[in-house]
Amino acid sequence: MSQVTLIGPPQSSYVRTARICCLEKGVSHTLEPAPRESHEHRSLHPWTRVPIFRHGDLQLFETSAICRYIDAAFDGPRLVPTDPRRAAVMEQWVSAINCYIYDHTIRRYALQYILPGLRGEAPDRAVIDEAIPLMQRDLGLLDGAYARSTWIAGDAVSLADLFVAPIVATARMFPEGQSALAGCRHLTRAVDAFAARDSFAAVHAPA
Repeated sequence: MSQVTLIGPPQSSYVRTARICCLEKGVSHTLEPAPRESHEHRSLHPWTRVPIFRHGDLQLFETSAICRYIDAAFDGPRLVPTDPRRAAVMEQWVSAINCYIYDHTIRRYALQYILPGLRGEAPDRAVIDEAIPLMQRDLGLLDGAYARSTWIAGDAVSLADLFVAPIVATARMFPEGQSALAGCRHLTRAVDAFAARDSFAAVHAPA
């Protein structure tokens, strides 16, 4: 089959999710940098986000669509449950991550440490302090979801877990995220188990 290409920075949690999806399915792929915020980038993604996916003449944006395609188009373990209830739970959490949890945990919290650090600036404590209760609440909701089963949608890994793991790994890089996770034993258990998988280790290995 044609080569699979992902476009985007390796540090992005959504790029990591797409790469983990490829690795869980045994799909060989290459990673290319994104021409960020440029005309070329807009031609690949109308809202200049990442990742972008190419497979032959197919080009996709949005991580949910990319991961669903990878799961359906390639051999390997299924990442979308066949049981409709578990599939709905998976979809619920993927949607919640895209609509709320990423914003609160990454954009409003973790990136407020990361981006100023890249510029050699101090983080804006007021912005971070405003985000902390939202981040804590969302991690607590995920903890409750993982209290019900081994993985978020049952006893097998699903696409939702692939979205959760990179986000939580990023949040736990910073002190308030670490403190919040100390009280989330079910979420910590699941993310630690996911971190032991070869796919996660490969994507998070130092460059």
